[in-house]
Amino acid sequence: MSEAGSISTEQLRLWDKRHVWHPFTQMQEWERDEQIIIVKGEGCWLIDTDGKRYLDGVASMWTNVHGHCRRELNDALKEQVDRLEHSTLLGLASEQSIILAARLAEITPPGLDRFFYSDNGSTAMEVAVKMAYQYQVHKGRPERSRFITFRNAYHGDTLGAVSVGGIGIYHTTFRPLMFETLQAPSPYCYRCELGYKSDSCDWECVKALEELMEQNVGQVAGLVIEPLVQGAGGMIVQPAGFLKCVRELCDRYDILMIADEVATGFGRTGEMFACNHESVIPDIMAISKGIAAGYLPLAATVTGEKVYSAFLGSYSELKTFFHGHTFTGNPLACAVALKSLQLFKQDNLLAELQPKIARLKMRLDDFMSMPHVGDVRQCGLAAGVELVENKETGSPYPWEDSVGIRVCLEARKRGIFSRPLGNTIVIFPPLVISNSELDMLLDVLYESIRVVTE
Repeated sequence: MSEAGSISTEQLRLWDKRHVWHPFTQMQEWERDEQIIIVKGEGCWLIDTDGKRYLDGVASMWTNVHGHCRRELNDALKEQVDRLEHSTLLGLASEQSIILAARLAEITPPGLDRFFYSDNGSTAMEVAVKMAYQYQVHKGRPERSRFITFRNAYHGDTLGAVSVGGIGIYHTTFRPLMFETLQAPSPYCYRCELGYKSDSCDWECVKALEELMEQNVGQVAGLVIEPLVQGAGGMIVQPAGFLKCVRELCDRYDILMIADEVATGFGRTGEMFACNHESVIPDIMAISKGIAAGYLPLAATVTGEKVYSAFLGSYSELKTFFHGHTFTGNPLACAVALKSLQLFKQDNLLAELQPKIARLKMRLDDFMSMPHVGDVRQCGLAAGVELVENKETGSPYPWEDSVGIRVCLEARKRGIFSRPLGNTIVIFPPLVISNSELDMLLDVLYESIRVVTE
């Protein structure tokens, strides 16, 4: 028996509270409660030290695609670890990273076939921001140093990614450390910051975005957007056509479009990438999370010849992209990612998703009848159920009431692991979830919302 298997749950909880600082967690409350400790995964299920099973309702922070401990992925990892665990890409090439880049080039939007590897969504976005600005420098336009971002946006937690984010509760504390951006209105139709209703709106947020571009002509290096869905902002789904309008405006004002496909990529929206829904090809695209099926840290910043060629020159010209990470292109992660892409084809996963997406849409209609559900938003196999104190006015529950957290804790008692975004309950399961598991997830969340709010 391994050392881990011989340690009691009580001892693990003690060490966890004594030594582990959890992300996005108020540790005073964490230390007060008795937490579950996960030791095993099977399909869409997580299993704790006591053998209790929890349906993984958030795909282990939006990463899991094919389920936990999928045999083919495990075998690919085992095979690779016996050959090579890691080799740097600084001064060397690496077999798995080369093959993966070639395979990814077959599925990314046309023309996006240059891959700069990193290790998570934040670093992929850091790369994108630096790449976009250095591109402008090489084109003789160093004054183009500003970025257009959207309110309610989230692009990660390193400082560059924080700077292009737009969620106050996450980002305001670090304002003195951040570079300033030009913030455009979020297309959050349920809570339109411009004061319009959906039946009277004439794309006012798009007009405001164009006005921002006009006012800053010649100063903007790039625009950063989460295509179709602002995930951490509360599963805010953009109206159809919004993304295409943004692409057209970027072309009109000669602004690089940077698409953050970290959460939306690899089938989550029903297409391999969210940009595909509106035939949009960004200039730079960040991918991570589902790229390695939730197994290992891996990310890539993807671009095409337009951007890539601006970095070519003699050594003395200093056009090199001076950026890198220790575990860039890690062979273990790349081997799993390659097998994951094979499973997409083998399982016909994108086609198999469509009836599940339709089923989710049908089942979500029931939630809208609940007295404290203000809005339900869905894009593919991702959804958010926004809870409100007053449905007539849309007034939210006070933050300190922790309504979203209480709903998820109630769901946990019933065998569902979920994690809210404030007062929005998130539905983001592994893509391979079965119909019966999806029904269970929705039944439990519905009942948990009823218990907590009514």
